[in-house]
Amino acid sequence: MALDFTGLPAPKFRYAPAVEAAGMVRTAGMVGLDPASGKLAEGGAAAEFSQILANLGTFLAANGFSRRDVFAANIFVTDFAAFGAINTIWDAFFDDDAALPARTSVGVSALPIGAAVEADFTLARRAAPSGA
Repeated sequence: MALDFTGLPAPKFRYAPAVEAAGMVRTAGMVGLDPASGKLAEGGAAAEFSQILANLGTFLAANGFSRRDVFAANIFVTDFAAFGAINTIWDAFFDDDAALPARTSVGVSALPIGAAVEADFTLARRAAPSGA
């Protein structure tokens, strides 16, 4: 199945926003680009991370995935002082304790286009929980 990128910001460089192989989908690193303007969300790491998750939600819906299908995430941040806000946003988006993704967080000195945060995700369709 071809992946649908409708409603997502256009890549700034030459790469696929996501690829599917062996029943899994791996996204490229996402920064907090507003799809309408093509610019980073204003307001620093928290606003950028909110936009990243909004873009992820758009991608999930366009491709028949749910938040439960996200099983791994890598988050790169230029200032760990922002991680309290990032965690709050994460907790609101991934609110199903039975389907929390694994997560790695890495501090970096810089990110593409001056972003404060970048994240990539790995997905696979999870079986519905019993009784659902």
